[in-house]
Amino acid sequence: MGTMEKFDLKGRCAIVTGAAKGLGKAMAEALADAGASIIIADIDVDTAEMTAGSLKERGTNALVVKTDVTKELECDLLVEAALEKFGSIDILVNNAGICIHAKAEEMTYIDWKKVMDVNINGVFLLSQAVGKVMIEQKRGSMINIASMSGLIVNTPQCQCAYNTSKAGVIMLTKSLAAEWVEHGIRVNAIAPGYMKTELTRPYFEENSIMVKRWMDFLPAKRPGEPEELGGLVVYLASDASSYTTGGVFVVDGGYTLW
Repeated sequence: MGTMEKFDLKGRCAIVTGAAKGLGKAMAEALADAGASIIIADIDVDTAEMTAGSLKERGTNALVVKTDVTKELECDLLVEAALEKFGSIDILVNNAGICIHAKAEEMTYIDWKKVMDVNINGVFLLSQAVGKVMIEQKRGSMINIASMSGLIVNTPQCQCAYNTSKAGVIMLTKSLAAEWVEHGIRVNAIAPGYMKTELTRPYFEENSIMVKRWMDFLPAKRPGEPEELGGLVVYLASDASSYTTGGVFVVDGGYTLW
């Protein structure tokens, strides 16, 4: 098989959580461009349907399944829907996540639990549900979206819950990679830096003091664009990365160098 052929995802099914917009949408589009069928798992069904519609116009098989990843039953139903529609689950991208900025001494326990429930418990629940299928298949690729915030502490914003949850995603990635390699399952993580998405765009448009602080620390002197994760997610999903598991791939414009 030639090098470029190894990136071909035709005939494979990919579940991408939080793919209605932002980073998830960009990664779903990249996987679709490589030939994969896409299941958009999101709580925002209306936006997800619009994203699915644009994928279908490009010739991609796309399905929307309303999913709250913090609920075990909904994760199980998502897996059932994927198997019923496509017959297999070859790729899982655990992208859904939230962030709450709050000082540690002021953060409510409710908010702390909310971040942990989505960012780490949700990743575990869906990985477990999909993992059972991939173990039977004896193949599969899981890609967890962590963050450079799992490796460093961001400044000037206070976000201890988010940082802690993303560090947990990194260790969960390594643990699952170690447990499931014998079943032909690869598990890797992508750790993005500051990316310009629907959620962060207002900060950049306002050129806030926070953004100026970020840019001062960034060797690249600019935020990343969601599309700049596309090549990496296709690599990790495909046979091109057949010897790659337990890795944490930082895409941050050099932020963590200093």
